[in-house]
Amino acid sequence: MLRKLYDWTLSLASGPRAPHALGVVSFIESSFFPIPPDLLLIPMVVANRHKAWFYAAIATVMSVLGGIFGYLIGAFLFHQVAAPILSFYGYMDKFDRFSEIFNAWGWWFVFIAGLTPFPYKVITIAAGVTGLSMPVFVVASIVSRGMRFFAVAALLYLFGEPIRNFIEKRLGLVFTVFVILLVGGFAAIKLL
Repeated sequence: MLRKLYDWTLSLASGPRAPHALGVVSFIESSFFPIPPDLLLIPMVVANRHKAWFYAAIATVMSVLGGIFGYLIGAFLFHQVAAPILSFYGYMDKFDRFSEIFNAWGWWFVFIAGLTPFPYKVITIAAGVTGLSMPVFVVASIVSRGMRFFAVAALLYLFGEPIRNFIEKRLGLVFTVFVILLVGGFAAIKLL
């Protein structure tokens, strides 16, 4: 089933309504869809490098809006569904502690999930569930999703088709290493 969904998503990239499809996939991927918008962004930029920045902007804006939708899912459905269950089983105190930790480090959680292969939708929903500050959530989402999609667009714009294989197979790893070094750098500065 996932393969069919993957193939269907990829087929959208070659159609005349590809920018619309990119926007829709970017939106829904941020809240519940399992296929990343990069699968559309990559072939679209390779096919039309002049619109690389336009496509990256669509992916960024719609991904952030989809993230806000995921945040709202977490904020409104948690209290109706999950909170009564957690209370019944006596786990609400553990959730309160999780919320404190999540909100203390919320910017970093959102930033890391938005940039790396970690499912961004999990963090968008968790941000709503824990009541993370909406401005913090939105700024972290804009920065991380923008970095991700504009980096993909820039690499494809500069190097074209030859870089495509690298992006599809290794860019998630590169972003993950970058985030680890970034967080490690800040931790080292704090300790010194």
